[in-house]
Amino acid sequence: MILTHRGKSPTIDPTATVAPTAVVCGDVRVGPGARILHGAVLTAEDGQVSVGEDTVVMENALVKARAGHDVRIGDAVVIGPHVHVNGAEVGDECFIATGAAIFPGAVIEHGCEVRIRGVVQVNTRLTTGTVLPIGWIAVGTPAAMLPPERHEEVWAIQQDLDFSGTVYGVDRTTSMRELLRRQSEFYGAHADDEVIG
Repeated sequence: MILTHRGKSPTIDPTATVAPTAVVCGDVRVGPGARILHGAVLTAEDGQVSVGEDTVVMENALVKARAGHDVRIGDAVVIGPHVHVNGAEVGDECFIATGAAIFPGAVIEHGCEVRIRGVVQVNTRLTTGTVLPIGWIAVGTPAAMLPPERHEEVWAIQQDLDFSGTVYGVDRTTSMRELLRRQSEFYGAHADDEVIG
């Protein structure tokens, strides 16, 4: 399904394919030879999504841009099934494996691998050729890579990366009620989306 959102429509290269059960919504640009597979969702929420040449976005992946955090996915990239790329940059020739999560402000440079269920936290940079092990967390710049059982070390770095401000535009003291009121209002704009293909 191809949708306009907030007056912006996707641009899909004629050599690219979008599966009939995928969703491409808003200011999304899909490059030559790219493949968007079944159940994938690419949505531009006040940002822009750009998918490069010969890139494959696999089943049920979510790629989301937000205000101040566009998504740029380079050429010859695999975005695996159930991957979450939110407001981040992924360089050319990267492999993002099943279930990985890439958060706003993250930059993954050329030729990196984020293995199954790997997490790249907000405002974190993986330098060229980095391999993040299965289930590990990358946090900070330069990125520290830690297994999940070292949560306290991850948190010690992460708390200075401004997750709340980067992802939601609020400070950490904002209540969940206020945060969700704002999010509900923001996502209410989808009521005006129009199916165009």
